[in-house]
Order: sequence, then C-alpha cells, then structure tokens
Amino acid sequence: MICSSKGTILIYRGKDSTFRLPVTVSSSNRFRNNNLPITVTTFRRSLPSSSSSMAVETMSDTSTLLLTSGASGRVRALFSMRELKRLVTIIHALILFILLPFRVVVWRRRSGAVVIRDEKQERKVWSPPQIVVRKRGAGGSESGCSVAPPSVPAAVVDEDVAVRRELAMRRVLEDEGGDGSSVRDFSLFPTKRGDTLFTQSWSPVSPNHRGLIVLLHGLNEHSGRYSDFAKQLNANGFKVYGIDWIGHGGSDGLHAYVPSLDYAVEDLKSFLEKVFTENPGLPCFCIGHSTGGAIILKAMLDPKIESRVSGIVLTSPAVGVQPSHPIFTVLAPIVAFLLPRYQFSAANKKGMPVSRDPQALVTKYSDPLVFTGSIRVKTGYEILRIAAHLQQNLNKVKVPFLVMHGTADTVTDPNASKRLYEEAASSDKSIKLFDGLLHDLLFEPEREIIAGVILDWLNQRV
Repeated sequence: MICSSKGTILIYRGKDSTFRLPVTVSSSNRFRNNNLPITVTTFRRSLPSSSSSMAVETMSDTSTLLLTSGASGRVRALFSMRELKRLVTIIHALILFILLPFRVVVWRRRSGAVVIRDEKQERKVWSPPQIVVRKRGAGGSESGCSVAPPSVPAAVVDEDVAVRRELAMRRVLEDEGGDGSSVRDFSLFPTKRGDTLFTQSWSPVSPNHRGLIVLLHGLNEHSGRYSDFAKQLNANGFKVYGIDWIGHGGSDGLHAYVPSLDYAVEDLKSFLEKVFTENPGLPCFCIGHSTGGAIILKAMLDPKIESRVSGIVLTSPAVGVQPSHPIFTVLAPIVAFLLPRYQFSAANKKGMPVSRDPQALVTKYSDPLVFTGSIRVKTGYEILRIAAHLQQNLNKVKVPFLVMHGTADTVTDPNASKRLYEEAASSDKSIKLFDGLLHDLLFEPEREIIAGVILDWLNQRV
C-alpha cells in the first residue's frame, strides 16, 4: 500500500484489486473516514528530519497493516537471496571472462573432444596412443611389441609426459632384476577417458604364483619407488602390478595435477578387471600408500570390486587430512574451480618431514619422476574431498584390511586410521601403529619391520 500526501490512501490487495481511501485529519492527529471501518493513527519522531510512519488498525479480525514510506522495502529487496544470487552470478561470469585470455583450447585430431590447457605450463607433441609391452627374455635379451587399439583415436601427448614416460620405461629396461628372482616389465594401459597410464609388473621367476598384488603409490610419487618392496613380495611368491595414476610418473597429465580422484578410482577398477582376467583363480590384494590408500578404499566401496579382492593393506592412508590453515578448506572449492592448476605454496605445511632416513629423503626429492613443487589447487581439493567422503562411509568398508600408521605422521592423521579400524564393518581387520615413525613407512629406517608385518599378514591369507 502507498500513503499519499493529499489525503488519500491507495490500498493494493492484488493484481487487479485497488481502491482509494479518502481521509480527513482531525486536531488529535487521527484520520477519519466515513466509508470504511478503518482508523489511521500517525506517530512522529522528535527529530524534524525524521520520516513519519503510520500504523493502520482495522476493526475486523485481520492482522495489523503497516504503512511506511517504502524505503525499507527497497532495502529488503536489495538484500534478498534472489538479488544476492544474481550478484554472485555476475561476479562469477566477470571473473571467468577475465581469465579467458589465459587459457587456450587445443583440439584433438580425429576426435570430437576438446582439451583445455594452460598455454604457459604445457607444450604438445602429436603421438598416437598405443599399448606397449616389453618382455625380458631368459638370456637377458629384450623383445617388444606395440599394439594400437583401434578404439582409441590419436591424442595430444605433452612433451613433459613424453620425457617422464621415456625415463620410466628406461628404468624398467635397465633393471637387472636384483638377485635374478624377479622379472620386471612395463605396459601402457588406456583408460575409458582416452588417457594412457604407465603400469609395470614384477613377476617371480617361478611360475607358481601364490597371489597377486596391485600397488598404488601416494601423491607426487610413482610406482617405481616401490621396486625393492615389490621384489620382496616376489620372493614370497606374489606377482606385483604397479600403476602410475593420472598426472604421475609415466602416465598422461600435467605433473601432479589430478582433475578428479574419481578418475583414479575408476582407473583402478578397470585395471583390476584386467588383472583378474589375466590371472584367473589367484587371490588378489591391493596395497596403497597415503592418497593411494584412499583411492583403494573408495574403490572397495563398490561391492562388485570388493567381492573379488581378498584384502587390502594401507600405509598412512589419507582418510584424515588437515590443510595448513582452516581457511583453505573454505577457499579450495572456489579456487579449484577458477584456477585448478595453480600451485598454492601457502597450502604446504612448513617443515613437513616424511622420513627419518636422510638418504631416503635425498633419493626421493632428487628423482625427476617425483613432483617437488607446491601442490596444485585442484589436486589438494580432491584429496580433501575424498577424505571427507571416506569419513562419512567408514562403516561401509567390508573388505579385510591391515592399516598401518606412524604416530608422528604430520601429513595424514593417525587418528583417522584408528577411526577406520573402529568403524569399519570388516570382520577381518587389523591396525598397527608405530610410535615415532613418520609418513613414508616403507622408507623409514624400520622399513624391514614394516615389510615383515605386511608379508606376515598376506601369508596368513593365501
């Protein structure tokens, strides 16, 4: 309703319902109207400049109506949720428009896909994807074959990926197999998305395998770092497979950039199907470190996969991860959407050791296949996201498992591993906490003890 200064009140009841209410003013500051049962009383503030307001009292049972100058309604409209959402949308569109010149669209040949890359971070070379399998003969000679899958179109291969992949391949081919009890091979595994992952295997020379191990590394590293441990597993009759997940080691993707950890989960499921097919009848176990452990855990929430895996071993799993400052948890989704590949140095925890063995640290951080830069925003957000998902679904874990954690770990939370052990629905579950040990358990001075615990647990289940 609107109050007029000419002795008339306009009252709006709906779209088409309007009438005028003529009033007169008496000496007692009360309006009179002979046509309707309504009384209007005015109240004035002491300040001359203040605007007046009028309370309308109806003589019926209806609620009191409040007439104002209309300014408060305009303020409420300004701060309504609809207007705030509209403002956020405008700001969002403006930011994307500003960022658009810094991105370039690269088309894949003979495919309808579009690949978006930061032009300052990556360079491209054209190369058709193919599955490459290398075999080492009995006399040490090498044979190889290349199979180009017809369903996979030609794709963009980053120059950085080509360099990393060539180094990963060369390390496999130069491996002499230790004491001769292992044979090490590699292959390239095409994903359903069209990416190519670098995988490798360590096989006992003896053809009588007791079981299978699929090994998943942690953030910023690669499967080749676990070669010594894989050979220990070979000595106990286990054939070992290792995967470099997306953006790591010799696999496709910007180094240490993970667009979605769900990709890694789905890739693990697909690779497990391949392993099951190639090795019928053998029990299969998974071993995962840190984020690799979180990937395995999420894959095990799929009943079709969990039913075919005999057990999992997790070292320092990323079930509980705390950023260096709580504000990063709030900012991560926004910045990950706007600048997913941005390296956020402030998110790194200062002085965060992962091993008490100085030589192990030198070996790790001098390895070109290990990413040593600041974490990429999207990657960090994906780790927070998968950890939150796992914490909400711990009671759905049914697979037999062994979880191991160092109590001095500052990268992932040992208490989260305790929660996993306490809340999981698995009937066969074990936990080992090692006092004073850090994050990289298999690279601590006590690595032989850690490996022994894992082997004992596996040997009891084959």
